[in-house]
Amino acid sequence: MKLGIPRERREGERRVAATPETVKQLAALGVEILLEEDAGAAAGYPDLAYTQAGAHLVHDLDLAQLDVLAHVRPLDPETARSLKRGAVTVGLASPSSELPTVEALADAGVTAFALELVPRISRAQSMDALSSQALVAGYRCVLEAAIRLPRFFPLYMTAAGTVPPARVLVLGAGVAGLQAIGTAKRLGARVFANDIRPASADEVASMGGTFIRLDLETAEAAGGYARQLSSDAGTRQRQLLAPHVAQADVLITTAAVPGRRAPLLVTTEMVQGMRAGSVVVDLAAESGGNVESVVPGQDIPVPTADGSGFVTLVGLKDAPSAMASDASRLYAKNVANLVALMVREGALVPDFGDEVLAGACLTHDGEVRHRPTADLLAERAGSRREGVL
Repeated sequence: MKLGIPRERREGERRVAATPETVKQLAALGVEILLEEDAGAAAGYPDLAYTQAGAHLVHDLDLAQLDVLAHVRPLDPETARSLKRGAVTVGLASPSSELPTVEALADAGVTAFALELVPRISRAQSMDALSSQALVAGYRCVLEAAIRLPRFFPLYMTAAGTVPPARVLVLGAGVAGLQAIGTAKRLGARVFANDIRPASADEVASMGGTFIRLDLETAEAAGGYARQLSSDAGTRQRQLLAPHVAQADVLITTAAVPGRRAPLLVTTEMVQGMRAGSVVVDLAAESGGNVESVVPGQDIPVPTADGSGFVTLVGLKDAPSAMASDASRLYAKNVANLVALMVREGALVPDFGDEVLAGACLTHDGEVRHRPTADLLAERAGSRREGVL
């Protein structure tokens, strides 16, 4: 069984799908690991460490010879078509936004496992890449805010006077939000948070934050994820949040609904109501953004309503890649644990009776197994036919 680890080709991506530690783990199962040269260099893992762990270095992977391809970012359609029929892929797939690749994987007869689809059950926690990478992103977004804020986060009492602590507001109390709360608290800020799932209140308190309760409908979906609020409830939510946003020195938004565009939580008018010098970091910028007019990878100065200055709106992009070493350490372990479920005596034997593998399966044997993605592809095909007619 040959498992390939490629260099990630997407601009800004520094993570890698295997580390020397996971190479040892998989090699012990009888797996032959083929690693492209410098695949882990950007994450701080040199080729020598991989070869010492048991990997074989290659200049370029021969995709047609691989039994398994482990990757970080979604594949492109050309790569999908280059894999042999019956090959397996394991990695982040972003199926709702990468439909041409999903179609190519199905057409090529590739069995693709999307880490976004791993069920949220206790047994699958060690394979939950969304959570492991959200942990990194939540930590990083606070550091990005602290760098840009022209004030201290903690309280300082000095002979020259007292510096009050910064007030940080976090919207969304999933893994990323909770990590942002904990990090901001450790830096000495006063931290407040809100989430549309009432059960999050205890988790926010456990991280040292103060939960802001709003008079809204609850919105908790299966697996502990949030679901999209109705249009009227979303408008009401923004109205209730506006005064809390105005009081914040730092606003961090982390709200996401898996497989959908990020919900709009903060309007430009709300940002303009903040004090000059304040910072807004939108962790959901790459999936549409929680903040109106955010641009992934850019800092945008937003003039305050009173004309006293600007608020910096940060569209955070590639947050886990900014901490590529530990992000790769966690991600590679997620990948290796999922692959290990399919390996028996060095052979690849995926058992679709296993709820983890069945839930994470995106395509298999020419079919799109994930129903929501299959429905999107059907809609896409229907639109094409209508365009032709």
